[in-house]
Amino acid sequence: MDDSRVVRTLFKSLLTALKFEVAEAVDGVDALERLRTDGTFDVALVDLEMPRMNGLDLVKQIRSKPEWKATKLMMVTTHTNFDSVAEAMAAGADEYLMKPLTSEMLEEKLLLGVVS
Repeated sequence: MDDSRVVRTLFKSLLTALKFEVAEAVDGVDALERLRTDGTFDVALVDLEMPRMNGLDLVKQIRSKPEWKATKLMMVTTHTNFDSVAEAMAAGADEYLMKPLTSEMLEEKLLLGVVS
């Protein structure tokens, strides 16, 4: 979930190359609707700053629903300070990845951390 089409396209390309099936959402409200209509996802990459519903609020909403508890959540953001990391993890994120990132960084987090 990211409000930037360019960032979503980049992530989709990287994730598809790693053999992930990808669904996109433009913000937290859109992401919740996708979850309601499409069902549970294995992992969600969540941008911290999005319009209508930010990433922290989205993570809290997902974690409040028993049917979505198994979804792994990775916060992907430009926020690099410890307080942002701690806040995301306290809200229920499973992992935190800072932008800019490389395909290797994303692969390592996904394949060796979040989804393993």
